[in-house]
Amino acid sequence: MTVYGIHASHEQIHPADLLTAVRRAEEAGFGAAMSSDHFSPWSARQGQSGFAWSWLGAALQATELPFGVVTAPGQRYHPAITAQAIGTLAAMNPGRFWAALGTGEASNEHITGDGWPRKDVRTARLRECVDVIRALLSGEEVSHDGLVTVDRAKLWTLPDEVPLLIGAAVSPQTARWCAEWADGLITVNAPPERLRELADAYRDAGGKGKLHLQVHLSWADDDDTALAIAHDQWRTNIFRPPVCWDLELAEHFDVVAERVTPAEVAEVVNVSSDLKWHAERLNEYASLGFEEIYLHHVGQDLIPFVDAFGEHVLPEVTA
Repeated sequence: MTVYGIHASHEQIHPADLLTAVRRAEEAGFGAAMSSDHFSPWSARQGQSGFAWSWLGAALQATELPFGVVTAPGQRYHPAITAQAIGTLAAMNPGRFWAALGTGEASNEHITGDGWPRKDVRTARLRECVDVIRALLSGEEVSHDGLVTVDRAKLWTLPDEVPLLIGAAVSPQTARWCAEWADGLITVNAPPERLRELADAYRDAGGKGKLHLQVHLSWADDDDTALAIAHDQWRTNIFRPPVCWDLELAEHFDVVAERVTPAEVAEVVNVSSDLKWHAERLNEYASLGFEEIYLHHVGQDLIPFVDAFGEHVLPEVTA
């Protein structure tokens, strides 16, 4: 049966309010949660960016939900530090934590002052990081000289079971590459034919584990309000790679999004006041083979969304 979870967007919401929301989501019937991991929001209007790893420790203790995080080792985080963070959360919360590993965005990684590598270099760097993280989580002492350097690192606190390391992909090419090393795949909502192509690319390349999907949506009591929320909060997030990878500041995203229309936002965010319509979209995603689906309401007030979807949508999609 498909698991339906809530997405915690640190770029948009104060961490204390996010904690309240995920606790409410558990009470409303959501079965899991996942978290972003950003240093910067995508827009000044979003206005937040709490430290995900601190928050995850609190959220795992405050609920009984399983949690995941999408993170980018290699520049802002040394892979040994990422491994230590993953290992500690997994040791304290057996079977309840996973991490999705991606190549990251300049908006978060430029803060180190290091140059932002080409995509092929970032991909190669991530592959090195994956091997380092797996070895450390398995208890090995690791030294490595490459795009990342590790000197005699060893984790002294280990989980009883190595948590899942999920691959993050938005293209079939990356999905096929993730199949080489990942314990599952995560992507974001797109037209069904695009999602089917991506899922098939992962499975046909031998990809194992579950398919995870993050769904951007906007709901309100009427369509106009739902669309206004999406346009206000998510119009900086409609740009395809490499734009979304390579811009450095929230102000940059706000400038390039100045002429984005509400209709353009509705192409990448599921916008509707009709809860049955949202349930139909979620059932469609599940029919494509996605086994864990995380709902990201792009507004900043999550409680009405949680209550409405808990009462009216979750019963439709879990029946």
